[in-house]
Amino acid sequence: MSEALRVGIAGLGTVGASVARVLAEKASELTRQCGRPIAVTGVSARTRGRDRGVDLSDAQWFDDPAELAAWDGIDVFVELIGGDEGPALACVTAALEAGHHVVTANKALLARHGLALAKIAEAKGVLLNYEAAVAGGIPVIKTMREAMAGNAVTRVFGILNGTCNYILTRMEAEGISFEDCLKDAQRLGYAEADPTFDIEGHDTAHKLAILTSLAFGSRISADDIYMEGISNITQADIRAAGELGYRIKLLGVAQRTESGIEQRVHPTMVPTASVIAQVHGVTNAVAIETDILGELLLSGPGAGGNATASAVVGDVADIAKARPGFQHGPVFGRPVKELTPYKKARMRTHEGGYFIRLTVHDRTGVFAAIAKRMAENEISLESIVQHANGANTESQKTVILVTHETTEAAVRKAVDAVTKDGHLVDKPQVIRIERAA
Repeated sequence: MSEALRVGIAGLGTVGASVARVLAEKASELTRQCGRPIAVTGVSARTRGRDRGVDLSDAQWFDDPAELAAWDGIDVFVELIGGDEGPALACVTAALEAGHHVVTANKALLARHGLALAKIAEAKGVLLNYEAAVAGGIPVIKTMREAMAGNAVTRVFGILNGTCNYILTRMEAEGISFEDCLKDAQRLGYAEADPTFDIEGHDTAHKLAILTSLAFGSRISADDIYMEGISNITQADIRAAGELGYRIKLLGVAQRTESGIEQRVHPTMVPTASVIAQVHGVTNAVAIETDILGELLLSGPGAGGNATASAVVGDVADIAKARPGFQHGPVFGRPVKELTPYKKARMRTHEGGYFIRLTVHDRTGVFAAIAKRMAENEISLESIVQHANGANTESQKTVILVTHETTEAAVRKAVDAVTKDGHLVDKPQVIRIERAA
Protein backbone atom coordinates (compact mmCIF):
# COMPACT_ATOMS: atom_id res chain seq x y z
CA MET A 1 0.00 0.00 0.00
CA SER A 2 1.18 3.53 -0.74
CA GLU A 3 2.42 5.81 1.99
CA ALA A 4 -0.15 7.80 3.93
CA LEU A 5 -1.20 11.24 2.72
CA ARG A 6 -0.18 13.57 5.54
CA VAL A 7 -2.67 16.32 6.34
CA GLY A 8 -2.30 19.46 8.42
CA ILE A 9 -5.45 21.28 9.57
CA ALA A 10 -5.40 24.95 10.55
CA GLY A 11 -8.59 25.97 12.31
CA LEU A 12 -10.43 23.57 14.60
CA GLY A 13 -13.79 25.22 14.90
CA THR A 14 -17.04 23.53 13.90
CA VAL A 15 -15.82 22.66 10.41
CA GLY A 16 -12.22 21.82 11.30
CA ALA A 17 -13.26 19.51 14.12
CA SER A 18 -15.79 17.84 11.82
CA VAL A 19 -13.09 17.28 9.17
CA ALA A 20 -10.76 15.69 11.72
CA ARG A 21 -13.57 13.51 13.06
CA VAL A 22 -14.65 12.31 9.60
CA LEU A 23 -11.07 11.48 8.63
CA ALA A 24 -10.74 9.43 11.84
CA GLU A 25 -14.12 7.71 11.76
CA LYS A 26 -13.99 6.92 8.03
CA ALA A 27 -10.28 6.01 7.95
CA SER A 28 -10.75 2.43 6.73
CA GLU A 29 -13.29 3.34 4.07
CA LEU A 30 -11.18 6.26 2.81
CA THR A 31 -8.13 3.99 2.60
CA ARG A 32 -10.05 1.54 0.42
CA GLN A 33 -11.40 4.31 -1.80
CA CYS A 34 -8.12 6.20 -2.18
CA GLY A 35 -5.69 3.30 -2.17
CA ARG A 36 -3.69 4.85 0.64
CA PRO A 37 -4.29 6.01 4.23
CA ILE A 38 -5.00 9.63 5.11
CA ALA A 39 -3.40 10.75 8.39
CA VAL A 40 -3.75 14.04 10.25
CA THR A 41 -0.16 14.74 11.29
CA GLY A 42 -0.41 18.39 12.33
CA VAL A 43 -3.01 20.82 13.66
CA SER A 44 -3.23 24.46 14.70
CA ALA A 45 -5.93 26.48 16.45
CA ARG A 46 -6.30 29.37 18.86
CA THR A 47 -7.03 27.20 21.90
CA ARG A 48 -5.05 24.04 22.52
CA GLY A 49 -6.83 22.20 25.33
CA ARG A 50 -10.46 22.39 24.22
CA ASP A 51 -12.43 19.18 23.74
CA ARG A 52 -13.32 18.96 20.06
CA GLY A 53 -14.86 15.51 20.10
CA VAL A 54 -11.95 13.84 18.30
CA ASP A 55 -8.62 12.44 19.46
CA LEU A 56 -5.82 14.55 18.00
CA SER A 57 -3.08 13.37 20.36
CA ASP A 58 -1.08 11.80 17.51
CA ALA A 59 -0.96 15.08 15.59
CA GLN A 60 1.75 17.64 16.22
CA TRP A 61 0.44 20.91 17.60
CA PHE A 62 1.44 24.28 16.11
CA ASP A 63 0.64 27.54 17.86
CA ASP A 64 1.52 29.37 14.65
CA PRO A 65 -0.51 28.09 11.64
CA ALA A 66 2.11 29.50 9.25
CA GLU A 67 4.68 27.07 10.69
CA LEU A 68 2.27 24.20 10.08
CA ALA A 69 1.70 25.44 6.51
CA ALA A 70 5.42 25.29 5.70
CA TRP A 71 6.19 22.13 7.74
CA ASP A 72 7.71 19.25 5.80
CA GLY A 73 5.63 16.80 7.81
CA ILE A 74 2.52 17.41 5.71
CA ASP A 75 1.52 16.89 2.08
CA VAL A 76 -1.78 18.78 2.26
CA PHE A 77 -2.58 21.97 4.16
CA VAL A 78 -6.27 22.42 5.05
CA GLU A 79 -7.07 26.08 5.72
CA LEU A 80 -10.21 26.63 7.83
CA ILE A 81 -9.15 29.85 9.55
CA GLY A 82 -11.31 32.22 7.52
CA GLY A 83 -10.89 35.81 6.39
CA ASP A 84 -9.51 37.27 3.17
CA GLU A 85 -6.29 38.67 4.67
CA GLY A 86 -4.03 38.02 7.66
CA PRO A 87 -3.23 34.48 8.79
CA ALA A 88 -5.38 32.74 6.16
CA LEU A 89 -3.64 34.44 3.24
CA ALA A 90 -0.19 34.08 4.80
CA CYS A 91 -0.71 30.39 5.55
CA VAL A 92 -2.11 29.39 2.16
CA THR A 93 0.67 31.29 0.41
CA ALA A 94 3.31 29.61 2.60
CA ALA A 95 1.84 26.15 2.02
CA LEU A 96 1.78 26.56 -1.75
CA GLU A 97 5.29 28.00 -1.82
CA ALA A 98 6.45 24.96 0.16
CA GLY A 99 4.99 22.69 -2.52
CA HIS A 100 2.05 21.50 -0.44
CA HIS A 101 -1.41 20.93 -1.84
CA VAL A 102 -4.05 23.20 -0.27
CA VAL A 103 -7.70 22.59 0.53
CA THR A 104 -9.75 25.57 1.70
CA ALA A 105 -13.35 26.52 2.44
CA ASN A 106 -12.49 30.23 2.31
CA LYS A 107 -14.58 31.95 -0.38
CA ALA A 108 -13.53 35.44 0.72
CA LEU A 109 -9.84 34.54 0.33
CA LEU A 110 -10.40 33.10 -3.14
CA ALA A 111 -12.58 36.00 -4.27
CA ARG A 112 -9.83 38.48 -3.32
CA HIS A 113 -6.62 36.55 -3.92
CA GLY A 114 -7.62 33.47 -5.91
CA LEU A 115 -5.71 34.39 -9.07
CA ALA A 116 -2.45 35.11 -7.25
CA LEU A 117 -2.74 31.86 -5.29
CA ALA A 118 -3.61 29.91 -8.45
CA LYS A 119 -0.43 31.22 -10.10
CA ILE A 120 1.66 29.84 -7.25
CA ALA A 121 -0.16 26.49 -7.33
CA GLU A 122 0.39 26.15 -11.06
CA ALA A 123 4.06 27.11 -10.76
CA LYS A 124 4.61 24.56 -7.99
CA GLY A 125 2.56 21.83 -9.65
CA VAL A 126 0.21 21.40 -6.70
CA LEU A 127 -3.54 21.46 -6.23
CA LEU A 128 -5.63 24.25 -4.75
CA ASN A 129 -9.02 22.67 -4.04
CA TYR A 130 -11.98 24.69 -2.75
CA GLU A 131 -15.20 22.70 -3.13
CA ALA A 132 -16.37 23.76 0.33
CA ALA A 133 -16.02 27.46 -0.49
CA VAL A 134 -19.17 27.56 -2.64
CA ALA A 135 -22.53 26.02 -1.68
CA GLY A 136 -21.20 23.84 1.15
CA GLY A 137 -21.70 20.16 0.45
CA ILE A 138 -22.97 20.60 -3.13
CA PRO A 139 -20.25 19.42 -5.58
CA VAL A 140 -20.65 22.40 -7.92
CA ILE A 141 -16.93 23.22 -8.27
CA LYS A 142 -16.02 19.67 -9.26
CA THR A 143 -18.98 19.55 -11.64
CA MET A 144 -17.92 22.74 -13.41
CA ARG A 145 -14.17 21.98 -13.43
CA GLU A 146 -14.30 18.32 -14.35
CA ALA A 147 -17.69 17.04 -15.47
CA MET A 148 -18.70 19.64 -18.05
CA ALA A 149 -15.83 19.50 -20.53
CA GLY A 150 -16.89 20.87 -23.91
CA ASN A 151 -19.92 22.68 -22.51
CA ALA A 152 -20.15 26.44 -22.98
CA VAL A 153 -21.90 28.00 -19.99
CA THR A 154 -24.38 30.76 -20.77
CA ARG A 155 -25.73 31.44 -17.29
CA VAL A 156 -25.13 30.29 -13.74
CA PHE A 157 -27.37 31.31 -10.86
CA GLY A 158 -28.51 30.09 -7.51
CA ILE A 159 -29.35 30.36 -3.86
CA LEU A 160 -25.90 30.59 -2.30
CA ASN A 161 -26.61 31.80 1.25
CA GLY A 162 -28.55 29.66 3.69
CA THR A 163 -29.15 32.48 6.17
CA CYS A 164 -31.06 34.57 3.64
CA ASN A 165 -32.99 31.60 2.31
CA TYR A 166 -33.98 30.61 5.86
CA ILE A 167 -35.27 34.12 6.59
CA LEU A 168 -37.26 34.43 3.37
CA THR A 169 -38.70 30.93 3.82
CA ARG A 170 -39.97 31.72 7.31
CA MET A 171 -41.29 35.14 6.32
CA GLU A 172 -43.48 33.45 3.72
CA ALA A 173 -44.50 30.40 5.74
CA GLU A 174 -45.28 32.18 9.01
CA GLY A 175 -46.10 35.74 8.00
CA ILE A 176 -43.55 37.27 10.35
CA SER A 177 -41.30 40.25 9.78
CA PHE A 178 -37.74 40.29 8.50
CA GLU A 179 -36.52 41.59 11.86
CA ASP A 180 -38.17 38.77 13.84
CA CYS A 181 -36.89 36.12 11.42
CA LEU A 182 -33.36 37.50 11.70
CA LYS A 183 -33.47 37.35 15.50
CA ASP A 184 -34.54 33.70 15.34
CA ALA A 185 -31.80 32.92 12.81
CA GLN A 186 -29.24 34.43 15.18
CA ARG A 187 -30.63 32.48 18.12
CA LEU A 188 -30.45 29.22 16.15
CA GLY A 189 -26.92 29.89 14.92
CA TYR A 190 -27.89 30.40 11.26
CA ALA A 191 -26.90 34.08 11.38
CA GLU A 192 -23.95 35.84 12.98
CA ALA A 193 -24.25 38.46 15.72
CA ASP A 194 -23.39 40.95 12.97
CA PRO A 195 -25.37 39.52 10.02
CA THR A 196 -24.42 42.21 7.50
CA PHE A 197 -22.11 39.97 5.48
CA ASP A 198 -24.96 37.52 4.85
CA ILE A 199 -28.11 39.63 4.60
CA GLU A 200 -26.62 42.39 2.45
CA GLY A 201 -25.35 39.91 -0.14
CA HIS A 202 -21.56 39.98 0.39
CA ASP A 203 -21.29 36.24 1.09
CA THR A 204 -23.30 35.40 -2.03
CA ALA A 205 -21.18 37.83 -4.07
CA HIS A 206 -17.90 36.13 -3.09
CA LYS A 207 -19.26 32.75 -4.10
CA LEU A 208 -20.71 34.12 -7.33
CA ALA A 209 -17.34 35.67 -8.29
CA ILE A 210 -15.73 32.22 -8.10
CA LEU A 211 -18.51 30.58 -10.13
CA THR A 212 -18.28 33.34 -12.75
CA SER A 213 -14.58 32.67 -13.32
CA LEU A 214 -15.23 28.94 -13.71
CA ALA A 215 -18.24 29.49 -15.97
CA PHE A 216 -16.79 32.01 -18.38
CA GLY A 217 -13.03 31.62 -18.10
CA SER A 218 -12.63 35.18 -16.86
CA ARG A 219 -10.49 36.61 -14.12
CA ILE A 220 -12.21 36.89 -10.75
CA SER A 221 -13.78 40.30 -10.24
CA ALA A 222 -15.54 40.36 -6.89
CA ASP A 223 -15.74 44.17 -6.85
CA ASP A 224 -17.77 44.34 -10.06
CA ILE A 225 -20.91 42.68 -8.73
CA TYR A 226 -24.19 44.57 -8.51
CA MET A 227 -25.45 43.84 -5.02
CA GLU A 228 -28.65 44.26 -3.02
CA GLY A 229 -29.54 42.48 0.21
CA ILE A 230 -32.86 41.34 1.67
CA SER A 231 -33.19 43.74 4.61
CA ASN A 232 -35.77 45.85 2.73
CA ILE A 233 -38.07 42.91 1.92
CA THR A 234 -41.41 43.30 3.69
CA GLN A 235 -44.46 41.17 4.26
CA ALA A 236 -46.23 43.28 1.63
CA ASP A 237 -43.68 42.06 -0.94
CA ILE A 238 -43.95 38.44 0.22
CA ARG A 239 -47.75 38.46 0.02
CA ALA A 240 -47.88 40.23 -3.33
CA ALA A 241 -45.36 37.79 -4.80
CA GLY A 242 -47.45 34.83 -3.66
CA GLU A 243 -50.64 36.27 -5.12
CA LEU A 244 -48.88 36.84 -8.43
CA GLY A 245 -47.53 33.28 -8.56
CA TYR A 246 -43.97 34.06 -7.44
CA ARG A 247 -41.67 33.43 -4.50
CA ILE A 248 -38.87 35.77 -3.40
CA LYS A 249 -35.33 34.36 -3.24
CA LEU A 250 -31.94 36.03 -2.90
CA LEU A 251 -30.13 34.91 -6.05
CA GLY A 252 -26.62 35.31 -7.34
CA VAL A 253 -26.75 35.47 -11.15
CA ALA A 254 -23.92 35.53 -13.69
CA GLN A 255 -24.52 35.52 -17.43
CA ARG A 256 -22.80 36.48 -20.63
CA THR A 257 -24.37 39.38 -22.51
CA GLU A 258 -23.54 41.38 -25.62
CA SER A 259 -21.90 44.08 -23.49
CA GLY A 260 -19.89 41.74 -21.25
CA ILE A 261 -20.43 39.53 -18.22
CA GLU A 262 -23.24 40.46 -15.88
CA GLN A 263 -22.83 39.60 -12.18
CA ARG A 264 -25.62 40.49 -9.80
CA VAL A 265 -26.88 39.59 -6.33
CA HIS A 266 -30.36 40.72 -5.33
CA PRO A 267 -33.81 39.60 -4.19
CA THR A 268 -35.59 38.00 -7.11
CA MET A 269 -39.08 36.77 -7.85
CA VAL A 270 -39.09 33.26 -9.28
CA PRO A 271 -42.20 31.34 -10.40
CA THR A 272 -43.57 29.18 -7.60
CA ALA A 273 -43.74 26.26 -10.05
CA SER A 274 -39.98 26.42 -10.70
CA VAL A 275 -37.67 23.93 -9.03
CA ILE A 276 -35.52 26.61 -7.41
CA ALA A 277 -38.61 28.09 -5.75
CA GLN A 278 -38.97 24.81 -3.83
CA VAL A 279 -35.54 25.22 -2.19
CA HIS A 280 -36.38 26.13 1.40
CA GLY A 281 -34.63 26.84 4.69
CA VAL A 282 -30.85 26.77 4.82
CA THR A 283 -30.60 24.65 1.66
CA ASN A 284 -28.57 25.99 -1.29
CA ALA A 285 -29.07 25.40 -5.02
CA VAL A 286 -27.03 26.19 -8.13
CA ALA A 287 -28.37 26.12 -11.70
CA ILE A 288 -25.97 25.92 -14.65
CA GLU A 289 -27.18 26.53 -18.22
CA THR A 290 -25.01 25.22 -21.08
CA ASP A 291 -25.18 24.70 -24.83
CA ILE A 292 -24.76 20.91 -24.74
CA LEU A 293 -26.17 19.71 -21.41
CA GLY A 294 -28.96 22.25 -21.21
CA GLU A 295 -29.89 23.14 -17.65
CA LEU A 296 -28.49 21.38 -14.59
CA LEU A 297 -29.70 22.09 -11.05
CA LEU A 298 -27.69 20.99 -8.02
CA SER A 299 -29.24 21.32 -4.57
CA GLY A 300 -28.27 20.33 -1.05
CA PRO A 301 -26.92 21.46 2.33
CA GLY A 302 -25.10 24.74 1.88
CA ALA A 303 -23.57 25.22 5.31
CA GLY A 304 -22.87 23.58 8.65
CA GLY A 305 -20.09 21.43 10.02
CA ASN A 306 -21.00 18.16 8.33
CA ALA A 307 -21.87 19.59 4.90
CA THR A 308 -18.71 21.68 4.71
CA ALA A 309 -16.56 18.89 6.17
CA SER A 310 -17.91 16.50 3.52
CA ALA A 311 -16.68 18.83 0.76
CA VAL A 312 -13.28 19.32 2.44
CA VAL A 313 -12.78 15.58 2.90
CA GLY A 314 -13.78 15.01 -0.71
CA ASP A 315 -11.07 17.44 -1.83
CA VAL A 316 -8.48 15.73 0.38
CA ALA A 317 -9.52 12.32 -0.97
CA ASP A 318 -9.07 13.55 -4.55
CA ILE A 319 -5.49 14.47 -3.71
CA ALA A 320 -4.94 11.09 -2.06
CA LYS A 321 -6.11 9.32 -5.22
CA ALA A 322 -3.66 11.19 -7.47
CA ARG A 323 -0.53 9.29 -8.42
CA PRO A 324 3.03 10.44 -9.20
CA GLY A 325 3.18 12.09 -12.60
CA PHE A 326 -0.49 13.07 -12.44
CA GLN A 327 -1.06 16.36 -14.28
CA HIS A 328 -3.16 18.61 -12.07
CA GLY A 329 -5.96 20.57 -13.67
CA PRO A 330 -5.96 24.38 -13.50
CA VAL A 331 -7.44 25.93 -10.37
CA PHE A 332 -10.11 27.89 -12.25
CA GLY A 333 -10.64 25.48 -15.14
CA ARG A 334 -7.92 26.93 -17.34
CA PRO A 335 -4.41 28.29 -16.65
CA VAL A 336 -4.37 31.74 -15.04
CA LYS A 337 -2.56 33.23 -18.05
CA GLU A 338 -5.43 32.09 -20.27
CA LEU A 339 -8.20 33.62 -18.14
CA THR A 340 -9.67 36.55 -20.02
CA PRO A 341 -9.88 40.07 -18.57
CA TYR A 342 -13.23 40.62 -16.92
CA LYS A 343 -15.50 42.90 -18.96
CA LYS A 344 -18.36 44.19 -16.88
CA ALA A 345 -21.75 44.31 -18.59
CA ARG A 346 -23.81 47.46 -18.33
CA MET A 347 -26.22 46.55 -15.54
CA ARG A 348 -28.81 49.13 -16.51
CA THR A 349 -29.26 47.38 -19.85
CA HIS A 350 -30.38 44.20 -18.03
CA GLU A 351 -33.63 42.98 -19.54
CA GLY A 352 -36.45 41.17 -17.81
CA GLY A 353 -39.74 41.56 -16.01
CA TYR A 354 -40.02 43.69 -12.87
CA PHE A 355 -42.23 43.87 -9.79
CA ILE A 356 -42.71 47.44 -8.57
CA ARG A 357 -44.42 48.32 -5.28
CA LEU A 358 -45.36 51.95 -4.72
CA THR A 359 -46.97 53.44 -1.62
CA VAL A 360 -48.75 56.53 -2.92
CA HIS A 361 -50.97 59.37 -1.74
CA ASP A 362 -54.63 58.47 -2.22
CA ARG A 363 -55.72 61.19 -4.60
CA THR A 364 -57.28 61.50 -8.04
CA GLY A 365 -54.98 60.98 -11.01
CA VAL A 366 -52.22 58.98 -9.32
CA PHE A 367 -52.91 55.78 -11.29
CA ALA A 368 -52.96 57.73 -14.54
CA ALA A 369 -49.73 59.56 -13.67
CA ILE A 370 -47.93 56.32 -12.91
CA ALA A 371 -49.15 54.70 -16.12
CA LYS A 372 -48.04 57.77 -18.07
CA ARG A 373 -44.49 57.62 -16.67
CA MET A 374 -44.27 53.94 -17.56
CA ALA A 375 -45.49 54.60 -21.11
CA GLU A 376 -42.98 57.45 -21.53
CA ASN A 377 -40.21 54.94 -20.89
CA GLU A 378 -41.75 52.34 -23.23
CA ILE A 379 -42.54 49.99 -20.35
CA SER A 380 -45.36 47.57 -21.13
CA LEU A 381 -47.36 46.67 -18.02
CA GLU A 382 -48.72 43.20 -17.46
CA SER A 383 -50.79 44.57 -14.59
CA ILE A 384 -51.26 47.67 -12.43
CA VAL A 385 -53.52 47.25 -9.41
CA GLN A 386 -54.24 48.71 -6.02
CA HIS A 387 -53.05 46.02 -3.68
CA ALA A 388 -55.52 45.02 -0.99
CA ASN A 389 -52.97 43.89 1.58
CA GLY A 390 -50.52 46.78 1.46
CA ALA A 391 -50.19 49.82 3.70
CA ASN A 392 -53.64 51.09 2.70
CA THR A 393 -55.16 53.87 4.80
CA GLU A 394 -57.57 56.69 4.06
CA SER A 395 -54.65 58.86 2.95
CA GLN A 396 -52.39 56.37 1.17
CA LYS A 397 -52.62 53.29 -1.03
CA THR A 398 -50.28 50.55 -2.25
CA VAL A 399 -49.97 50.14 -6.01
CA ILE A 400 -48.43 46.99 -7.48
CA LEU A 401 -47.08 46.96 -11.03
CA VAL A 402 -45.77 43.97 -12.96
CA THR A 403 -43.96 44.76 -16.20
CA HIS A 404 -43.34 42.76 -19.31
CA GLU A 405 -39.69 42.42 -20.33
CA THR A 406 -37.97 45.79 -20.20
CA THR A 407 -34.63 47.27 -19.21
CA GLU A 408 -33.25 48.17 -15.79
CA ALA A 409 -32.56 51.70 -17.01
CA ALA A 410 -36.16 52.22 -18.16
CA VAL A 411 -37.60 51.00 -14.85
CA ARG A 412 -35.29 53.16 -12.76
CA LYS A 413 -36.01 56.22 -14.90
CA ALA A 414 -39.77 55.73 -14.65
CA VAL A 415 -39.71 55.18 -10.89
CA ASP A 416 -37.50 58.24 -10.41
CA ALA A 417 -40.01 60.30 -12.39
CA VAL A 418 -42.93 59.07 -10.27
CA THR A 419 -40.91 59.95 -7.15
CA LYS A 420 -40.19 63.48 -8.43
CA ASP A 421 -43.87 63.92 -9.25
CA GLY A 422 -44.50 63.80 -5.49
CA HIS A 423 -46.87 60.85 -5.54
CA LEU A 424 -44.90 58.53 -3.24
CA VAL A 425 -45.30 58.26 0.52
CA ASP A 426 -42.44 55.80 1.01
CA LYS A 427 -39.36 54.48 -0.82
CA PRO A 428 -40.34 52.43 -3.90
CA GLN A 429 -39.60 48.71 -4.04
CA VAL A 430 -38.27 47.21 -7.27
CA ILE A 431 -37.65 43.44 -7.54
CA ARG A 432 -36.53 41.64 -10.68
CA ILE A 433 -38.49 38.68 -12.02
CA GLU A 434 -36.09 35.92 -13.06
CA ARG A 435 -36.53 33.07 -15.48
CA ALA A 436 -35.70 30.10 -13.25
CA ALA A 437 -35.16 26.35 -13.36
